[in-house]
Amino acid sequence: MVLDDGAVLAFLDVRPVFPGHCLVIPREHHELLADLPGQLVGSYFAAVQRLATAVERGMGADGTFLGINNRVSQSVAHLHTHVVPRRFKDGLRGFFWPRQKYESDADMAAVAAAIRAALAAA
Repeated sequence: MVLDDGAVLAFLDVRPVFPGHCLVIPREHHELLADLPGQLVGSYFAAVQRLATAVERGMGADGTFLGINNRVSQSVAHLHTHVVPRRFKDGLRGFFWPRQKYESDADMAAVAAAIRAALAAA
């Protein structure tokens, strides 16, 4: 355990990408980010921010990678944010998966429109 502020816990990942890799979780069970009540979002991400700064300083890292899986690749059905120390030339590339381009500007515009429509409906 590296952080316990009552509502949020953080602890070392038992299978770290690099030493210092932590998981930040809300104490209350919420499976997905969408399930986290609005009144907890600010305090949750404030704890993520604090931990990211502490991991960088404590591990002498150049920066951090922050990641949340929602359902896909979520090995534990409880909201958690990965805080991974990073160093320049540490061997990891981008987001750990291949990147791609949109087929056209029209395809990109259609994707943006679909997301805007979903936001408006929420």
